[in-house]
Amino acid sequence: MKLPIYLDNHATTRVDPRVLDAMLPHFTESYGNAASTAHGYGWAARDAVDLSRAQIAGLAGCEASEVIYTSGATESINLALKGIARQKSWDTVHIVTCVAEHSAVLDTCGYLETLGATVTRLPVLPDGTLDLALLEKVVSGNADIVSIMHANNEIGTIHPIDVIGQICHKYNALFHVDAAQSFGKIPLDFSDGSVDFLSISGHKLYAPKGVGCLLVKRRMPPLRLTPLLHGGGHERGFRSGTLNVPGIVALGKAAEICADEMTDETTQVAGLRDMLLESLKRGIPDLIVNGAMKNRLAGNLNVSFSGIDGHLLLPALRNHISVSSGSACTSAHSKPSHVLAAIGMSDLLGQSSLRFGVGRFNTEEEILYAADVTVAVIRDLRAQKTGG
Repeated sequence: MKLPIYLDNHATTRVDPRVLDAMLPHFTESYGNAASTAHGYGWAARDAVDLSRAQIAGLAGCEASEVIYTSGATESINLALKGIARQKSWDTVHIVTCVAEHSAVLDTCGYLETLGATVTRLPVLPDGTLDLALLEKVVSGNADIVSIMHANNEIGTIHPIDVIGQICHKYNALFHVDAAQSFGKIPLDFSDGSVDFLSISGHKLYAPKGVGCLLVKRRMPPLRLTPLLHGGGHERGFRSGTLNVPGIVALGKAAEICADEMTDETTQVAGLRDMLLESLKRGIPDLIVNGAMKNRLAGNLNVSFSGIDGHLLLPALRNHISVSSGSACTSAHSKPSHVLAAIGMSDLLGQSSLRFGVGRFNTEEEILYAADVTVAVIRDLRAQKTGG
C-alpha cells in the first residue's frame, strides 16, 4: 500500500492504463493533424477522432455529430453559456442557475451579469437538492437559459436533469448541464431531448487533463452558439483550433471503458464509500454527513467534525491520505465552501469538513487505513483543543 492514499477523485483521476495505451501512439507514430487530410497521417488522425466521437456517443446516447471537443468542462461551460447569451441582447438575457454550482458556472454567470444579463441563483435545500416547484416558478417567467449540474462536485447530490429539462422546455428555456462529475458514473441518455447542452471533462473519468467536450443537441431549427475561439471553423464552427488528437483518443477510450464497466464499478465504489462511512462512524459517532445519502454520487463522502480547528485537519492527514476540504478548483482560497454554506453550514464547521472521493483504483485496505487515520487525527485534535 503506497502512501499517501489518493482519495480525491472528484478533483482529478489517475489516467487508466488502458487509456494511456490508446493515446500514446498518437504522440510518436500517428501524429498527424486531423484537419490535414491530404495524406495518410491526417487520415489516421481524423479516423481516430471519428472513433472517439462514436465512443463518447455510445456512452452519452447522443449522435457522434453532437460532440464538440474542447479543453475541458470549464471551456465547455463558457462556450455554452456565453455562446447562447451572445445570440441575444445582453440586457434581455435571463439565466437561471443554482447557488451550489461549480465556480465555472457561477463565475461565467457573474461575468455575463456585468454585461447586462439577469441572473437568478436558486437556493438549495439542506440536503443539497433543488426545490423543483421554485425552479418552475422562476423559469415560467422569462428564462432563456437554465444551467444546473448533474451531480455536485462537493457533496455528490444528483439532480433529476430529465425532470428539470422538461420544466425548461415547457417554458421554451434552453437547458445546459455541467456533467463533469457524473459523466461515465451515472447513466444518461442525451437522445431523450431533455438536455440541450452538456459539458464533459476528461480528467474526471480516468482520461488526461486538458480535454473535454460539449454535447450540442441537433435540432430544427438548429441551436446556435457564438464561438469563443475563431480561426479555421473546426468543430462545426463552434470551436476553432487544432484538435488535441491524443487527448481526444484518450477521452473516447475512457468513455468506452465506462460504458462497459459502469454498473459493476458503481457497485464497487459505493461499497467502498459505505465501508468508509461506517468505519468513520464507529470511531467518531458525532460525525456529520453533508448532503443526502440517497441520490448521491457513488464515490462521494463529505463529512464534518465538530470541536476541532479545521486549519489543522488537512496538514495532519497529508502524509497519510490525499483528500480535499472542498472543491479543488477553489482550494487556493481559504474561505469556506460555498456549497456547504448553501446548505446552511456555519463557517467554523465548514472549515472542519473533508471531501473523500473514492475511485476505480481504491482498495478495501486503503479505505480501512484511511478511516483509521482520520479517526486517530480527529481524536488527537479534539484532545489538543480541550487540553486532554
